[in-house]
Amino acid sequence: MADLLNVEARDTTGTLRMKRLRKSGKIPAVLYGHGEECVSLTLAKKEIDRVVGHGGHIVELKGAVSEGALIKEVQWDAFGSSILHVDLTRIDATEKVEVTLPVELKGDAPGTKNGGVVSHLLHELTIVCPADKVVDMLTLKINDLELDQSLTAANVELPVGAELAGEATDVIVTCNAPTAAAGEADDDGEAPSEPEVIGEKKEESGDE
Repeated sequence: MADLLNVEARDTTGTLRMKRLRKSGKIPAVLYGHGEECVSLTLAKKEIDRVVGHGGHIVELKGAVSEGALIKEVQWDAFGSSILHVDLTRIDATEKVEVTLPVELKGDAPGTKNGGVVSHLLHELTIVCPADKVVDMLTLKINDLELDQSLTAANVELPVGAELAGEATDVIVTCNAPTAAAGEADDDGEAPSEPEVIGEKKEESGDE
């Protein structure tokens, strides 16, 4: 379901004016695509913060323009805490769009009962999906993940009509036995021997 964003037309530009705009609780944005003219807009900061905060991508614009759009790019400040600018591109409900979504692991891996440790290696996937089927997050169930096994992008549940933009063989999560840290004792209780340094003279036994 698309999030609603109330928009106003914007005819101001320039760094100083944009700073004043943001201080007033509004965020500058542009809308483009489908061969139509580029439109300068303002968004309510609270609304766009809410949409981006929960991972929303598809929005319904209302006000100065009334149409569906995809949040194409979000520009953040140097600290990554405040939105400075938003790029929006026009879409329709049946159009396929490319989006990058977070991958959430669901369930408990049986392999952990045998000493395995679950490692979440790939946290995002890019998919091509009908605009009206885009979700906030992708899910990967790990209830069948045994020791020394892995799950790939092919195992991720995709929305209806969606397909992977990358490789289906990309590993998302593994369950492996933990490796011994360097310097820890071997199974027989002895510390691992130090590697020989090439070029270092060995001490000779006995007097010269």
